[in-house]
Amino acid sequence: MAHGGAGAGVATRETYQGGVAAALRLADGMPLERALATADPCAWLALDAGVRDVPWYGLGVPGARRYARPRIDELGGFDDPRLALALCHRDGRVREAAVHRSRHRPDLLPLVVVRCADWAAPVRERARHVLREALDVPAAVALAALILRVGRRQRGAFGEGLLEETLRHAPRERFSALFTDPDRAVRRFAYRLALARRLLSPAELARAAHQDADTVVQDLCASAALATLADLRDGDVLGDVPDDVLTPLLTARNPRTRSAGVTALRAAGQPHRAEAYLADRSALVRACARYVVRQHGDDPAARYRRWCAEPQDPAIAPGAVIGLAECGDRADAGTLWPLVDHPAAGVRAQALAGLRALDVTDVARLRPLLDDPAPAVVRQATVSLLPCAKQLPAPWLMERTGPHRLRHVRLAAFRLLDARGGIVALRAAVGLLNDPDDKLRTWAGQSVQRWHPATDEPHGAAEVGELLDRSRHLFSDYVLERRKREAGVGG
Repeated sequence: MAHGGAGAGVATRETYQGGVAAALRLADGMPLERALATADPCAWLALDAGVRDVPWYGLGVPGARRYARPRIDELGGFDDPRLALALCHRDGRVREAAVHRSRHRPDLLPLVVVRCADWAAPVRERARHVLREALDVPAAVALAALILRVGRRQRGAFGEGLLEETLRHAPRERFSALFTDPDRAVRRFAYRLALARRLLSPAELARAAHQDADTVVQDLCASAALATLADLRDGDVLGDVPDDVLTPLLTARNPRTRSAGVTALRAAGQPHRAEAYLADRSALVRACARYVVRQHGDDPAARYRRWCAEPQDPAIAPGAVIGLAECGDRADAGTLWPLVDHPAAGVRAQALAGLRALDVTDVARLRPLLDDPAPAVVRQATVSLLPCAKQLPAPWLMERTGPHRLRHVRLAAFRLLDARGGIVALRAAVGLLNDPDDKLRTWAGQSVQRWHPATDEPHGAAEVGELLDRSRHLFSDYVLERRKREAGVGG
C-alpha cells in the first residue's frame, strides 16, 4: 500500500481506497477542495499513499504520462491538482522539485507537512525548509492534527517541534480552537502547551477536566487544578475556593477527576464535604474521601457502620457497603452478612465483595446466592466460591447448567464446575459443546482443550475415553491420543 515509507500510517483500507479515488479526481482536473476532504488529515495521508498505487498507464487517463513520469522542468506550470500528485510521486526527485514549486501555494501545505517525514533526505530537508518559512500561527492551528499524526512517524518529530515553536509565544486566543478540536491528540497538545505557559485559570482547568471526553486531558487538567489549590510545601489551607473550581471536579464522571476534587476539599478548608463521597461508586474516590475525613479527625469506619446498621434500609448505598470492608476488620462481617438479603441488587453484590475482601467465606450461606436473579450478585458469589468449588455438589451444579436456568446462573455453574477439574469438569464441558449460547459453547470448548486428568482421581475410566471421543473435533489426532494416554485410556 505504501512505498519507501512515504505513505505509511493510513489507518484503514477504506481510507486508502478513498485516497486512490481522490488521486483520480485530481488527475481529471478537479480542484483540491472537491477532490478530497481537505480538513481531514487522514484524507491527505490517504492521498499520499493512493497516488503511488494508481495504475496510470492502464486507466486510459488522458495525459497519463504527465502523472506517471512528469518532467521536472514542467512542474512550475502545474496547477494545484497536478502539483499535489507530483508531491506524492514515487520518484524522490519529482517530490523534491514539487516541494520547491509549492512554496507559495498554501493549499498544498498539508502535503509539504507529509513530506517533512519523507524517507528521502533531500525531499525531507527541502520540505522542512518550506514548512518553516510558511508556518504561521493560523496555518499551525489549521494543520495541527496532520502535523501531530505525521509526528508519530519515524522521521516526524520535526513538524511537532515546529508546531510547538510556532505556538509557544502566540496569544492564547489565537490557538484556543485547539482546545475543542475533535482530534484528542490535538487537544492533549493544546492543553500541555497552555499548562506549560500557565494560560488557564483553575476554573477553566476544572471545567476542562469535567467536560473533555479524553481521560488524558481530564487527568492533565484535574492535576493542574489540584496543584493550584494546595500549598505543596506544608499543606496549609489556602482559604475559600470558588465553586466554579470545586464543583466541576466533584461532579465529573471520571473517578480520577472526582478524586482530585475530593482531595482538593482539604486544601480548600472544606473537609466536611468529603463525607458525601465516602460511599462513591469508585474505590479511588472513596479512598480519597477517607483520607480527607481522617485528616479532619473523623473515623470513616464508624460512619460506614452507622450507614449499614439497618440491613433492610433502602437508603443504603452500595459504595457504603464495600467502603466498610475497605477500612473495617473481620468483625464487620457480622454487619455485612445480613446485607446479602437486601432488596437492592447493588447492595447484595457489594456485601459479597466486602465479605471476600475481609477473607470471610461460608459455603453454605453463599450457595443459595448462585440462584439470585441479579447477574452482579451471582458473579460476586461465584468469585467467592471458586476456591471452595470442590465443596459444592457436582449434581447440584450440573442441574444449574440446564437450558431452563437463567443465563448468568448457567455461566456461573459451569465456571465452578470447570474450577473443580477432573472428570466432573470434562463431563460438564462436553455436555455443553452444542449449547445454543455462544459464550457458554465457546467456554466449554476451551475447557475441553485445556483439560488434563486430575491427580487425585483414578486413571483409566472408560467415561473419559468416551467424552474425549465426543470432543475429537477440538483436537488433532496426535493431541487426542496423547490426552487419552495421559488419562490411562489410550488404545
